[in-house]
Amino acid sequence: MNVALGIEGADQSRGGKVGRVRWVVAALMWLAIAVNYIDRTVLSAAAPNLIKDLNIPVEMMGFVLSAFFWSYALLQIPAGWFSDKFGQKLGLGMSVAWWSVATSATGLATGFYSLMGLRITLGVGEAGAYPSNAGIASKWFPDRERATISGLFDSASKFGGAVAMPLIVWMIALLDWRMTFVAIGAVGLVWAVAWWWFFSETPEASRFIGPDEVRYIRNGQARKHGMDNVRPLKWHQLLRYRNVWAMCLGFFTINYISYFFITWLPTYLVKEQGMGMLTMGFVASLPLLAGLVAEIAAGWLSDQVIHRQWLSRTATRKLFLIGGLSMALCIGLAPYAGSVIFTVVLLCVAKAGTTVAASQVWALPGDVAPQNMTSTLAGLQNMVSNFGGVVGPIITGFIVAATGSFAAALMFSAALGVMGILNYAFLMGKIEPIHTPD
Repeated sequence: MNVALGIEGADQSRGGKVGRVRWVVAALMWLAIAVNYIDRTVLSAAAPNLIKDLNIPVEMMGFVLSAFFWSYALLQIPAGWFSDKFGQKLGLGMSVAWWSVATSATGLATGFYSLMGLRITLGVGEAGAYPSNAGIASKWFPDRERATISGLFDSASKFGGAVAMPLIVWMIALLDWRMTFVAIGAVGLVWAVAWWWFFSETPEASRFIGPDEVRYIRNGQARKHGMDNVRPLKWHQLLRYRNVWAMCLGFFTINYISYFFITWLPTYLVKEQGMGMLTMGFVASLPLLAGLVAEIAAGWLSDQVIHRQWLSRTATRKLFLIGGLSMALCIGLAPYAGSVIFTVVLLCVAKAGTTVAASQVWALPGDVAPQNMTSTLAGLQNMVSNFGGVVGPIITGFIVAATGSFAAALMFSAALGVMGILNYAFLMGKIEPIHTPD
């Protein structure tokens, strides 16, 4: 283990110099999720063009938009298990390379069935991203930074989506939608090379980190994930625990609301709010940017609340989860706002609310998982939650086709948000590690 390459700084509150190599790791985690969401959002931004060029009916486009989530959701547990067993370096690196190739190949689509197949392939690759990042957070960061790093890396999803909308609309106008997919996919391959060169499985194995930072990380962890390869439970045994069910069901409701913003929002703004493509590209990014800021702030603030012992860990997690979902209920009010500006404001509040909750959602696996099972639990939670992404675009598409507007579909999303609030308030118990037999 070598001294970090000059990446150190004074931090008197932590008793001396502590390196910053873990924040370089955090930056790579953030970039992976940003690329992840840019790649999955390209189709949403290009959907109006694809509907026209490939003659796909609007209700069938709902199936195309949801196809990604089929494989993405179903492979969360295998991806989490793989990352826990073989390491997050391999798990995340392979994931990014796979989905980048799938993104570029989408430029070759010729119709409904080829789009469906390529979106399913994309989901296979992207399944490893979040479980791997949750596992990295549990190894590379002390407990007092758990929600901060969780909120940080998940906030990249909002940045990726926000950048994707205007960027992809501009690229489609400049090139065409086919070359746009090819170019965007190439970015992830560059990231994969950088990841393989820099990242090490544990702080102890890194050639860049200094011993002070290793001690700071490990001394700040109640459980030191990654020090051995022992996993005390099978993945399905996690389902014995009430908090695991609450994590899964609550995240389902958050994702159902959240994925509206990267699937149907562009079409909603064009068809129902009468925006042109370039205006839509800018406006559709605003809720995602609001979510980015809210999630980073919520992650940092919740860590401060816990560290300063203003509230217990359980009370803090529940406060931010329930508060965030309460904000998300604004999605049901958006169609009745009376003006485009007020509609966009309500959508920004709603999206920010989902990210306030998400900052805690991605901290929970580290709080609750048995030793060396953070990625597995994160994968289980994300699998159930992403069925919200599977059914949400389809249900929204059919409601819009049946009613002729998005109003009923957004009210249904708000109703699910109420169920999420009740879940976190009453089903979720004390937030503590799952205790297993020695």
